[in-house]
Amino acid sequence: MGEIETLPDAAAWADACAARLSDALSAAVAEAGKAVFAGAGGSTPSPIYGRLATAPLDWSKVVVTLVDERYVPETSPESNAALIKRDLLTGPAAAARFAPLYSPAVTVDRAAALAAHALAAEGGRLDAVLLGMGEDGHICSMFPDSPTLRTLLSPTLPPTVLGVPAGRDGAAPSLERLSINLPYLMQARRVVLALTGAAKRAVFEREAAGDPNTQPIAALLAHRVPLEVLWTEAAR
Repeated sequence: MGEIETLPDAAAWADACAARLSDALSAAVAEAGKAVFAGAGGSTPSPIYGRLATAPLDWSKVVVTLVDERYVPETSPESNAALIKRDLLTGPAAAARFAPLYSPAVTVDRAAALAAHALAAEGGRLDAVLLGMGEDGHICSMFPDSPTLRTLLSPTLPPTVLGVPAGRDGAAPSLERLSINLPYLMQARRVVLALTGAAKRAVFEREAAGDPNTQPIAALLAHRVPLEVLWTEAAR
């Protein structure tokens, strides 16, 4: 099972997550002259982004993208792009270049193909990744019982972006989405999974012992994703 690093409070947790991500981006810039960061949406990452935004990086050499996105424009309150622009691309980090997953294509699958092409053009490798996890054990847009789940978790495909249909009969997700796949995480320089609260820790421990073909956390561990799990009990 993956080791969980426990931080004493929310401030130390956010500081530690931001420091790990910043170190990976700095190393990539030093080695390759550029770096690619992929972040999660939701409320959990906001304090991490606030700290990362002030990191002493050459942000002009950093491309920022998302691990997943709802198939909505930035004007929507559901947009992860709008969130990451607000919380991360401020101050020094405003010099970074944003590479969206969403585009107003005819279908979500066409938008995913365009996003996959755009990320491939950035080098096809993520240097630092920030993940969150839902109470159902999903990461990115890898949802239980989704028809795209096994494809997203296939370790033999090239890194890509796939369209994810909305769930049926009230199942998640409520909207069509776009998501990077497991091989993008397998080839990353560093992946930080940021968790808060006792309930999320219990979910992680349960999912870690599951089936890597259908449970994303188990897949991360089975396929040797360079994963660091940082947890604090306090949510804020």
